[in-house]
Parts: sequence; structure tokens; C-alpha cells
Amino acid sequence: MDNPRNMILAIVLSALVLFGWSAISDIYFPQAKPVATAPVASTGAALSPDASTAPVAAVPGAASAPGIVPQRTVEAALTGGNRVGIQTPKLEGSINLTGARIDDLVLPTYRQTIDKDAPPVRLLAPAGTKQSYYAGFGWSGDGVIVPNAQTVWTADSQTLTTGKPVTLTWNNGAGQIFRIRIAVDSRYMFSVEQSVQNGGTGPVAVRAFGYVNRVKPAMPEASMFAPTHDVDSWTMHIGPIGVFNDVVDYETDYETLDEAGANGKRVATTGGWLGFGETYWLTALIPPAGQAVDAAFRAGGGTYQAEFAKPPVIVQPGKVVTTSLRLFSGGKEVDTLNDYQHEQSVTMLSKAITWGWFEIIERPIFWVLNYLFNLVGNFGVAIILLTFIVRGLMFPIANKQFASMAAMRAVQPKIKAMQERYKDDKAKQQQEMMKLYQTEKINPLAGCLPIVLQIPIFYALYKVLLLSIEMRHQPFALWIKDLSAPDPATILNGFGLLPFDPPSFLAIGVLALLLGITMWLQFRLNPAQMDPVQQQLFAIMPWIMMFMMAPFAAGLLIYWITSNILTIAQQKWLYSKHPALKEPILAVKP
Repeated sequence: MDNPRNMILAIVLSALVLFGWSAISDIYFPQAKPVATAPVASTGAALSPDASTAPVAAVPGAASAPGIVPQRTVEAALTGGNRVGIQTPKLEGSINLTGARIDDLVLPTYRQTIDKDAPPVRLLAPAGTKQSYYAGFGWSGDGVIVPNAQTVWTADSQTLTTGKPVTLTWNNGAGQIFRIRIAVDSRYMFSVEQSVQNGGTGPVAVRAFGYVNRVKPAMPEASMFAPTHDVDSWTMHIGPIGVFNDVVDYETDYETLDEAGANGKRVATTGGWLGFGETYWLTALIPPAGQAVDAAFRAGGGTYQAEFAKPPVIVQPGKVVTTSLRLFSGGKEVDTLNDYQHEQSVTMLSKAITWGWFEIIERPIFWVLNYLFNLVGNFGVAIILLTFIVRGLMFPIANKQFASMAAMRAVQPKIKAMQERYKDDKAKQQQEMMKLYQTEKINPLAGCLPIVLQIPIFYALYKVLLLSIEMRHQPFALWIKDLSAPDPATILNGFGLLPFDPPSFLAIGVLALLLGITMWLQFRLNPAQMDPVQQQLFAIMPWIMMFMMAPFAAGLLIYWITSNILTIAQQKWLYSKHPALKEPILAVKP
């Protein structure tokens, strides 16, 4: 590119967008962020699953924190029976009949690592384990015995499968029978019906509630040089999340709940959902659409809880009252979330993925990538094809850019003479330059336009690789086994042959090296700049970008390398059409 100011401006804008915003926002727009903390042992009980903690202000109240129970392994916690199995194409696990909890759930279609023998991702785990994370359902009431965390339920089946619901039953011995009917679809949605049958002589007042309880997960540390681990609300949201009155709550996090304590955050909402989200996973309670409920996020006893309570109901003698809710627990697959949102009226469930400000660009980029993947069966090849599409769409603009550059180059001697003539009168200098641009019909910003237009596309691809579970653990070829992770073959460890990982700022891999080389070749095609400072800047910029981009996802580097190669080919062709651009600029006297 001939206009160095445009290139420098584009580089600065790119660096600010990709690296600097997190730091700038911390200074000027400080937000509470999760603190990296190791998981704590669960208390073994939800904050409010029993009658001793009856609802306060329409939400189950805070329980006094019981003593921390010794940690158990998940395997040990699952022994001893008293469970109903869960078996579907995408979910495996069990329901704990003690407390009526869904506390054992793994995702057989996702692995913890890229190793072939890696265990499946565990999403939910029993209380008292390091990974404690579970959902439960219950009632509160006044003057009635309700089930609690120690209640042992009776199931009418040993296994919950798609199309075969399970009903849990408990008789309180005082005339009331409580039932929980649980069904599950072929993906990640549980449908739960809670009913109370009053066989007593007088009416009883009860209130159904649901909750999701978990310990705090180990939070990844944010770093400007490791942006794939950023966890602020601009990049991604990890922690408590919900939709209340058609507004997504990205503001509540573990730290704010720690500060609020047992009182937590309470919201009266109509419909919506609430729960806990991670980069790729979500567990959320979903009350019926259009129903008014009281929701809350709270912390206590070493755990965090999302919960909602329905309005109280009076059950007359001989009557049965039934309420319903749903529980989503699984992967944040784009199509799955969209289907639940549109086909089952789950308000804004797709917002569980933190697309952010550039969602209008990110979603089309994801759609194109996913469409290309379905055609070719490889996301790396899909990224390369996406690059061809983007460069093809940009070609008419690039052609105009080169024409504008040729015109700018032709008037450079006049501009330099004008700058020298009016060097002591900047206002007059600008006026004369604008007249010159108008006379010659030149747009000085045209040269920067293609790069500026690519910045949001580049950032959109970055977010897609960072957030979409569809990109997780997707291989490309040779040593690239995960396009959403940095290049594992770095120079300092012999491109993966030596058994150690260098520091991230020195982890220069094959892809980063190719990025630097292709950028250097791209700059070499440009005419030499007259200013020595500009010459030095363009000489070192490719290698600076090599270091800066090395920690990014491999898929992002493949996109940039392919774009550089196409730009080189495009430059050679366009320079052949505009040979004057290769000629050096001759200085003229004013």
C-alpha cells in the first residue's frame, strides 16, 4: 500500500480492537470480574431445598451455611444405588432419588481433550465433590410437611430415556402426595411437572421452586497476549446468566454474588430463564413462557445458586395442582439454542452465547463457515474458502483503492511542495490540499477502506472461534488438531518434538512464522518509502505481528495467512495494471 498513513492507521485500529480494548475498558469503564479461584467443596445441600428455609419475599430464602463436608470423588459419590439412569443420544447420567436431584450428567458427544481416549465432558456432579453442580426441584409451604434434601423418593422406572418419562413420588404421611414427572428430549432439554395431591381434610398452601446449585469453577486468567482466555462481558460471559423481562443479564458474576451474600440478587420476571454458563456449556431453569415468577442468584456455604419460585397455590382437599418448568443442561450449540428459542418459545436463549457488539457480523460469519463445513467436512478448509469469499467480495474495492493510490501518487510532488510552501500555516495548508483533492477527484481515505472493512470480519472470526462449540476440537491437517487453540508446534520446543511448553510470549509456532513471512512479502511488494522512519516501521511490523498473533487460535492465523497470500497475488496483478505505482516518488522543489 502506497499511503503509509493509511496502513499505520489500520494497524493501530486493528491492535486496539484485538488487544487494547480490554485494558482500556478496565481503566475507563471498570467492571467487576471473576477472580481466579479453585473450586470449593460443596456443602452437600442446596441453599434452599427444604421447608426450614421457606420462601422469603417470593423467593426461597437463604439457608444458614452448614459445615463443609469432606470432598469425595465423583465415582465414590455415585456408588450405592438409589438412582435412576439417564440415557439419551446426547446425555448420560442419573437422577439422585435422595433429594430429587439431577446431579450426574455427562455429554458423550464431547470429549475433555483432543485425545481419542479422553473421557466425555462432565457437566453435572453430586454434592460433596470438587465439581459439585446439580439441579433440583421442590416445594415450600406453611403448615404442611414438604420434601427436603434428605427425602428419598420412589421412582416408577429405573431409566429415563427420550420418550420414556420417569415419575418420582413421595407421601408425607399427612395426606399429601408429591410427584415430580421428568421427561427429556433427544438433545438437552428436561421437562419437569411438579404436582401436589391433597388427600387431607383441609386445604394446604404450597409453592413450587427449582434451583441450580454449583461450586465456583476454576476461572481462566485474562491476558492481553492470550485473548482466547479473556472472560469479561465484552469477549465472553462465564458465570450466572439469565433473561429477565426480555433483558439479558451479563452483569451478574461470582464476585458480585460474593459481595451480596445470602441476599443475592432478586428479580420479579415474566418468563425468561436463569442459570450458569461457561464458554461452551449452559445449565438453566426455564419457567413457562408468560408466567410471572420470582428469580434469584445467591451465594452461601461455598456454593452459588440460581433459583426461581412460582406463585403460591391453595390445594383444596381431594384436588391435585400441577406446575411445570424446563431445565436446559448441555452444549451451547448455535442451531440447538435457536431451535429452542423459536420452536419452544424460550426467550432469547441464543443470547447464552456472548456474541457481543458485532453479532450482526459474527452470526453470518458463523453461518457461512458452518455451511462450508457441511460441504467440505473440514473447518480449516472452510476457513480458507471463507477467506477466498471475503477477498473476492473485497476485490472491486481493492481495485478502486489501487486506482486511488495511483492518483495519489501522481499528485505527491504537488502535495510535498504545498506542505513546504505552507509549513508555517497549517490551516492554509489543509485548505489548499482539500482544493487539490477536489480538483483531482481524489479520496485520500480510499486506500485504507479495504483494511478497515476487514477489521470487523477478522474480529468476527476471532469471536466465532472463541465462543462457538462447533469449532471446539475441530482438526485441520497434520499437527493442527484443534483450530480453536493456539498452534502447538512452536520453534522453542522443536515444533512439538520436545516435551515442554515455552512461555506464551515466546511460543512462536509454524503458523505465526508463516504469518510473519507472508506479511513481510506483502510489504516488500510495496514501493520503498521516502521516510526512513516509515521504512523501519514497515520492516519490523511483520515480525511484531508474528509475536502478537502467535497466542491466537490456529484458525485465525490460517485465515490471515491465506488472506496475505491472496493479497500478494492481487497486488502483483494490480501493480501490473498500474505500473506507475512501482516508480519511486521524486521530490520537487516548492
